[in-house]
Amino acid sequence: VQLQAYGRGLVQAGGSLRLSCAASGLTFSRYAMGWYRQAPGKERELVAGISGAGISINYAESVKGRFTISRDNDKNTLYLQMNSLKPEDTAIYYCAKGVAASRSFGYNYWGQGTLVTVSS
Repeated sequence: VQLQAYGRGLVQAGGSLRLSCAASGLTFSRYAMGWYRQAPGKERELVAGISGAGISINYAESVKGRFTISRDNDKNTLYLQMNSLKPEDTAIYYCAKGVAASRSFGYNYWGQGTLVTVSS
């Protein structure tokens, strides 16, 4: 399995950024996918998750209404649209593969992260 995240960048507060994660080596639609992030000095946290079919979605409270997770199963790609970015969104963002199609079973594989920096 390979998960390659793209879209690192430096943006100003209030700006937007879109992350992508290209997946290979798996039947993409059979697995829930998620975005995690880890800020300096903090634990890694789940930002958003989406079921294999893209029907069930959840978000961390801190990003609700600002971030949108989506997936294209034909392209084996996961996305995270981030709007109204805040300095506290600065972190390394990782895409993750679920244990199964349902989000309920958690995630068991993380790709290389991509750095997002939001300046005030």
